This record gives sequence, C-alpha cells and structure tokens, in this order.
Amino acid sequence: MPEKVTKDKVLCYVVCEDKLLVFRHTDYSHEEVGIQVPAGSIRAGETPEAAALREAGEETGLKGFKVVRKLGETEYDISPYRFEIQHRHVFHLELTEPTPDRWASQEDHDGEQEPTHFECFWIPLEAAHVLQSGQGALLGRLYD
Repeated sequence: MPEKVTKDKVLCYVVCEDKLLVFRHTDYSHEEVGIQVPAGSIRAGETPEAAALREAGEETGLKGFKVVRKLGETEYDISPYRFEIQHRHVFHLELTEPTPDRWASQEDHDGEQEPTHFECFWIPLEAAHVLQSGQGALLGRLYD
C-alpha cells in the first residue's frame, strides 16, 4: 500500500441567512462526488486565510467573500480515493454580494487541466450533514 502524505487544505463554510453554500460536480454522478463546500489546497507561501478566499472564488465564480473567523483545524484520511491525509483549516466566510438560488460555475485550474464544472446552490444549515468526506465536521462551531 502506498505511504500516505499529509496535505494542507482549506475548507469554507459560506453562510448567509442560515443557509450554507454548497456545490456538486456536474461532470460526475451524485453517488461519486456528493455535495461539497468550497475547499482546496494551500499554495506555497499562501496563508490559510488567503487560500480560503481564493478557493471560494475559484469554485463559485463569485468575488465578494470575507473571512468571518477560523473555526479550527481537523484531519481527514481520504484513502483509498487518494492515499492522503488532509489537514484542513476550516473557515467561516460571508458573502458580500447577492447570488441566485442556484448557478453554474467552473474552475479553470490555471489552464493546467480541463475545467471542472459545478452547480452551486444553498442548503439549510440543518441539512448540512449531507456533506461528503467529513466536510461537515466543524459545522457546530458556527454556533460557538
């Protein structure tokens, strides 16, 4: 079995009026990828806060994000999908611009691979337990 590597990631809970911003990959079935929140890798030299704002923008196509606070850090082993332990920095973000209830978005990956297509939408916070791969682990801290 391959050795697991640990990677620094960010996870974004974008909350507006008791709703959470989520997305699904439209190129894959719901059974394969589930519902996710904006998340991704921290680049070399980048702060976790800057990575959270960048990833939220890249995956949703929106620009008006603001960090409310860091909720904490958690680890998630995503094996066997990838033999990787994700060390996640989890942030509460707010959006300073209005959005539709549902919209299409795509992440271009700086042209290094084919774009990834998303459908973004809002779900009630009470329903956020449906998030895939442990992404909802720190949702309760929104209420601390």
